[in-house]
Amino acid sequence: MTLTPAPEPVVPRPGPEVRPTAIGPRSPEPPHGPDAGPHPDAGPGPGAVLPRAVCEAALTALLLFLIVTAVRWLVGPDPGAAAARPAVLGCVVGTLLALFMLSPPGRCSGAHLNPAVTLALWRLGVFPGREVVPYTVAQLAGSVFGVWCAGLVWGPVTGRPPVRHASVRADPAWGDAAVLAAEAGVLVGSTLMLAVLLASPGGRMVLPYAVGLTTALVIGVLGPLSGGSANPGRQFGPALLAGDTGRLWVYVLGPAVGAVLGAWLAGRVGLRRPAR
Repeated sequence: MTLTPAPEPVVPRPGPEVRPTAIGPRSPEPPHGPDAGPHPDAGPGPGAVLPRAVCEAALTALLLFLIVTAVRWLVGPDPGAAAARPAVLGCVVGTLLALFMLSPPGRCSGAHLNPAVTLALWRLGVFPGREVVPYTVAQLAGSVFGVWCAGLVWGPVTGRPPVRHASVRADPAWGDAAVLAAEAGVLVGSTLMLAVLLASPGGRMVLPYAVGLTTALVIGVLGPLSGGSANPGRQFGPALLAGDTGRLWVYVLGPAVGAVLGAWLAGRVGLRRPAR
């Protein structure tokens, strides 16, 4: 995905132009003319977003189901393993994200699995603005459904402490402002990373692994401090079902602010296309 296309040479090159999508190249551009159909930048028709939104909902539901499952088994009675839990959970979630991005449903939708990532990709100019709301609704619905399914499978234990539907909580010493800054900061860095990697074919190839590694580090390092969510969808379902919504606004607003700020910074250095 090219965020800043290279200058075109004066002499036209033969062959079709390849335009970007969320995680890889689209089909070659059709010829121009009265019978050529809509221009690729116009995006797919309104009905075409539905299968991709369904993929987003399904992948987000599966991700949250597996997160609750992992937390359910990680917070066992052995206090000696407590320090290693964030690192283990980070490795699990990071691996899942990479696998989901490489899967056929992930290639269909782009496997954002995070409303803040969808927002960031739109502001970077590589995702159509009219699909931000359908994707966000799908991700949040998938989050609730995945957590609910985990409760059906594992029983009431998932809703009781210390599992609490895998809802994240910050260290008591971290106030709302500190958590907000941490959540926003992670998305600023992640958005800039996306902008850099999406700007070259080589970067696009390593993108799933970079996202997985970054997620693992965020959870492992910030999990015991700010909660390490960096994903409104990650916290939405767990917090809603756990009745732990007091700080939910922080975990929603922080990543959204970070996504917009990161895209703005990317634009300042020439790594952003005009938002569609």
